[in-house]
Amino acid sequence: MFQKILIANRGEIALRVLRTCREMGIKTVAVYSEPDRTALHVRLADQAVCIGPAAPRESYLNIAKVIDAARSTGAQAIHPGYGFLSEREAFSAACEEAGIVFIGPPPSAIRAMGDKISARQKMIAAGVPVVPGIAEPLADVAVAEREAARIGYPVMLKATAGGGGKGIRIVERKEDLLGAFTTASGEALSSFGDGRLYLEKYLVAPRHIEVQVLADAHGNCVHFGERECSIQRRHQKLVEETPSVVVDAEMRRKMGAVAVQAAQSIGYRNAGTIEMLWSQGEFYFLEMNTRLQVEHPITEMVCGVDLVREQLRVACGEPLGYGQEAIQRHGHAIEVRINAEDPEHGFVPSTGTIQNLRLPGGPWVRVDSALYRGMKVGLDYDSMLAKVIVWGHDRPQAIARMERALMELHIGGVRTGAPLALRVLRSKEFQRGETDTRFLERVALPPASDRFLEVAAIATAVHKHLSGQRRSLGAQGEQSGGDAMPAWLLMGRRDGMRRWS
Repeated sequence: MFQKILIANRGEIALRVLRTCREMGIKTVAVYSEPDRTALHVRLADQAVCIGPAAPRESYLNIAKVIDAARSTGAQAIHPGYGFLSEREAFSAACEEAGIVFIGPPPSAIRAMGDKISARQKMIAAGVPVVPGIAEPLADVAVAEREAARIGYPVMLKATAGGGGKGIRIVERKEDLLGAFTTASGEALSSFGDGRLYLEKYLVAPRHIEVQVLADAHGNCVHFGERECSIQRRHQKLVEETPSVVVDAEMRRKMGAVAVQAAQSIGYRNAGTIEMLWSQGEFYFLEMNTRLQVEHPITEMVCGVDLVREQLRVACGEPLGYGQEAIQRHGHAIEVRINAEDPEHGFVPSTGTIQNLRLPGGPWVRVDSALYRGMKVGLDYDSMLAKVIVWGHDRPQAIARMERALMELHIGGVRTGAPLALRVLRSKEFQRGETDTRFLERVALPPASDRFLEVAAIATAVHKHLSGQRRSLGAQGEQSGGDAMPAWLLMGRRDGMRRWS
């Protein structure tokens, strides 16, 4: 087993990996940007290396700096967590070249699944069911119009190099296609440096269901069942659960077999997730995430497995040591992501300093977070502050337990999405299991003021600019409160609206 690994990430996932390493007797190295100097993952690691300023491209996304940090500290392997460099083929290859083990799949597997069109083509060749659509990039909007007419509206335009919900547009009718094509392509080019799009059928009331897989270097591959992630906004998941109410034992067997087949067809190794869309009793391959997922804890809760530990074992060259029949699932688990944002006003970011922190506890409640009182929440990184995970003997008990946990949660100083999650849990539709990927729009989201969203977007852009200027002034910027959002934006309308925390 490894003696020391470097964790190329921050926040709760860095702590998550660190804790498993500590249980296994493995030394850890944290990397951090200058604003993260006092972060919990920095404090708890055995060693810590500063790799640059706040901008991710100069720190957490800088491959050379991360590799240098591993070399200088004697780390034998690097765990990328999720986000940042976790699905970068170049990073996996750079680790190989440096003689450092990448705790994840080989570069070839990342490449195979990194381009959505290439992934579709490979899955079709492997006999995996895919959403009806095209398997080539769209040359122009005229081709998109022709293919959309052939497939039938509604359709979805998607970036070939996409991720995180960017470069995606749903088109209900021909008249909207040109505008959607232009916007999606521009967003994809800005986000990924690749403006190519492809097109697929938008399924009726689809449910987002994914299957966790794990493969070793000896040809063994297993799955740990499904997770349902249909409660999402702008293609970002907010509430996840396992098992799905629409997946019975036979469908679970079929979906699992397809997921294993997909992973083995590209020579996959380590933990990964096959994402699927379910509609009207049928399921289709959507994409593969070649990394550990944010929602992995709910699989751990029902299967009694530490997926990070399994990642480390596989990366070290150990065989799985068990087959599919050894994986047993018990009960029901739910995860809620707690983001620093304001659902009452179109999910605008919320910033400030964490105060009066109270995290939930009690039986079968788990909180993955890197929060601490006095922590500054800015706009440099992802808005997720914590994940609340619960387990119950059945779904009703899990829902009740999550409701209790969220009512205990208090994160003073910023707004969060916890009230929206409670609204979801208490809705009759969710309790009956009647969910799909448009659930929030249909059931739980309050209407947002267009004017407020416009002003908030401008304020956010101005705040980013001013924060950058303040950071460049060093200590003077810190004294001026460089990470504090203007109070009017944090408070929202001054009409007596409750300030959620």
